[in-house]
Amino acid sequence: MKSSFSDILKSAPTVLVDFYADWCGPCKSLAPILKQVKDELGDDIKIVKIDVDKNQPLAATYQVQGVPTLILYKDGKQVWRQSGVIPKHQLIQIIKGN
Repeated sequence: MKSSFSDILKSAPTVLVDFYADWCGPCKSLAPILKQVKDELGDDIKIVKIDVDKNQPLAATYQVQGVPTLILYKDGKQVWRQSGVIPKHQLIQIIKGN
């Protein structure tokens, strides 16, 4: 059974969604930052990567107009959103603060 995007958002208390594209330079810079965030926060966060080229209807539904776009969900509700690369320490502060 394939899970829907809304199921994924409800699968953990905190979910960070990274809308990215393989051709995107800033997306490539963000990838190791997201790995470091996951390493630091462990099971406190679930990080989901969505390739906008392979998931255009989903990207359109969430009004993703540029990549990378990060959207943070707490208990299935969007609490923060930003496009562009963000430093690890700032991202961790946002995740812990929301």
